[in-house]
Amino acid sequence: MNVETTGQQWQLFGYDVRHLGQYWQRAWAEFLWGDHSPVRARLDEVVELQGESGAQCFHSGVPVAAQQAECRAILLPESLVLFRTLRLPRAAEAELDAVMALEVSSNSPFPAQDTASGWSLLARNDTSLQVQLAITSLSAAMTYLGSRYDIHDVNEREVWAQSGERPIVLRGFGEGHRLARYKRRLLRMGGFVVMAVLLLLAILLVSVGGKFMEMQQYRELSERVTAETREAAEYRELLAAANQTITSVDKVSRQYPNPHVELARLTGLLGDDAHIVELSVRGTEMRLRGRSTDAASVIEKLTSVPAFSEVSAEQGGITKLGNTGLEQFYVTIRLREEQGA
Repeated sequence: MNVETTGQQWQLFGYDVRHLGQYWQRAWAEFLWGDHSPVRARLDEVVELQGESGAQCFHSGVPVAAQQAECRAILLPESLVLFRTLRLPRAAEAELDAVMALEVSSNSPFPAQDTASGWSLLARNDTSLQVQLAITSLSAAMTYLGSRYDIHDVNEREVWAQSGERPIVLRGFGEGHRLARYKRRLLRMGGFVVMAVLLLLAILLVSVGGKFMEMQQYRELSERVTAETREAAEYRELLAAANQTITSVDKVSRQYPNPHVELARLTGLLGDDAHIVELSVRGTEMRLRGRSTDAASVIEKLTSVPAFSEVSAEQGGITKLGNTGLEQFYVTIRLREEQGA
């Protein structure tokens, strides 16, 4: 029970996962070298198969219209070939070459050194494979080739066998020349594919490099714009602070007028018959002490000034100064706030 449980743990969709590498190799071998390979159907050569009933052309195991063929093969009579149709489990596909070698050694009536064989995969389904095996005597085949076609070199021609629609190439004869040329074509095509892939990768790398450089430029531009924006924000903050300072100064200026401006205004108003002895300014309020020949007219003149909201003489605001002919006056002036600007 434990053995079966352990064995089932290695099964996935009917395949033994321990042989995935062999399945992979077998799949590529079938894709490149199999009888139904689409690559071989494009790159393999046309073979003219000569039999007792005449000649017929084949391309990748499929009959084609007669054409000029550089490869030639001899079809052995069925009397010289032992055919056997095998049904194998699908799991045997990973080691199909070894399985067929074992079948040849166990079913061949000829000595191992005198045995030539070949096989073809006829069909497959989800559970099994159908394979046709062909076995012949190497010495008997060479005797036939010598007597019928005057061929005495085992590598001079390919030798095929046919029991159904699809012929089977018997290994050990001249098929190696064609397979070597096919292998060179595969390598050449693989080289072209590799070059195309490398060229595509180079194009992609150039494109990616260009995009990377463009991204770097955008990044530098973004950093520069960010720095300029930060600098502009700093300038904006400085400007706001300056505006606030100006506002504060302007507010202070409105609350505390410039005494030089007011002194100049009073000097222009009083004329030559009056002069200012003392002037003090606190905010919008000014206290004025002066002397004039007619203090009352000076106070009246100050009262008519629009910039002054209130002009009041203090108690005892006008006094005579002995025999000088002058009068001393004390006046409190309140400025209009809008005029203080």
